[in-house]
Amino acid sequence: MFKAKKLLGQNFLINPGVLDKIVGAIELDKSDTVLEIGPGTGILTEKLSEKAGKIVAVEKDRRLIEGLVEKFSAKGGSAFGGKNSNVEIIEGDILKLDIKELFRNSKLEIINPRYKVVGNIPYYITSHLLRKIFESWPRPKLIVLTVQKEVAQRILAKPPHMNMLALSVQLYAEPKIISHVSRGSFRPIPKVDSAILRLTPHHASWTTKHETKEKFFKLIKTAFAGKRKQLVGNLSRNFDIMKEELSEIFNKLNIRPDARAENLSLIQWLKLTEYLKKYLN
Repeated sequence: MFKAKKLLGQNFLINPGVLDKIVGAIELDKSDTVLEIGPGTGILTEKLSEKAGKIVAVEKDRRLIEGLVEKFSAKGGSAFGGKNSNVEIIEGDILKLDIKELFRNSKLEIINPRYKVVGNIPYYITSHLLRKIFESWPRPKLIVLTVQKEVAQRILAKPPHMNMLALSVQLYAEPKIISHVSRGSFRPIPKVDSAILRLTPHHASWTTKHETKEKFFKLIKTAFAGKRKQLVGNLSRNFDIMKEELSEIFNKLNIRPDARAENLSLIQWLKLTEYLKKYLN
């Protein structure tokens, strides 16, 4: 087993059954292009390459690159896009790469711009990575990630347990936990269990005006900063809105007058954003 680098949050997935569940969740066929985040030693990459048309695998750890290149070269063609290979290995930080440029410069001749994202990712980049995917990347067809179990559960939250992370993800995609993964499925063994999380992107969220999304996030950030406070008082103080006006809006949206931030659904937050947009500059 390759020695994991603690600084990079590496925990290599070794359970074949879990790998098969990930491949099943991403629903591959030969027309698919897959962007794999953190291929590690290439165990999942190999399974993906058997099902998908093209794999672009981005690995940050330079120590792993040579082994990955050799592994997929040995399977026919160059791992950097030779004519007999459907795997391309890229050394880089996924959080800093321009995905459009990555595909445009790929030696795999990627024609279909629609792609799927898969990865056993370090826990510490989960929130940052999701924000990058949703706000900066072209819309994927499907996203399947292995994440910390507790984080996956937070992402699936509904009222009365709504949270900032859940709203930030559910605005862009429908989340589903495919399977829980015990910590013993990894080497080295992490301190917590994981989950296979599938995100099915909404088309509308990628076309929503930037200004609307900015106001939505401004509203929920303010609300959750004082989440123990009742919304009417909290929003009235922060956005200079009369409590009476807010109470009328709440009534129209079927929101209880004593509601707190975690009590509102995504739909209610979106509608509330529309009603309050003139105050959210």
